[in-house]
Amino acid sequence: MLQRIQTLYLIISAGCAGGLHFLFPLWSPTSGPAFYAQDDTLYLILFLSSAVLSLIAITKFKTRQTQFVLGRLNIILNIILLGLFVYRLLNLPGASQDAEKGIGLFLPIISIVLLALANKAIKKDEALVKSVDRLR
Repeated sequence: MLQRIQTLYLIISAGCAGGLHFLFPLWSPTSGPAFYAQDDTLYLILFLSSAVLSLIAITKFKTRQTQFVLGRLNIILNIILLGLFVYRLLNLPGASQDAEKGIGLFLPIISIVLLALANKAIKKDEALVKSVDRLR
């Protein structure tokens, strides 16, 4: 059902991954313009695929197991995105010395928390349906 709490979590996660990376920079070097996710195609593809996975999970409300698996895949995708951010900031030359970290680096973390809450609610719904089926 679309009026469940996991739908709200998935919508916020899709908005966080799909729209907020255009507003908040990932980091801002002291000498130059701020670096946004759309400046690098890999980051843009990963953010948008995370948003698309959240929207697909919303539409799969009739099959809770598929919705749960899509949430897990989305969490893995956001962990990969977060790992790429850490790699870029720590290992590439000149990226971390003079760069001020932006709030855009925390968007995958926010998305992971929201997806974990959505998966918890999906699991709770699945347990409720199974308990009702035992009574019949």
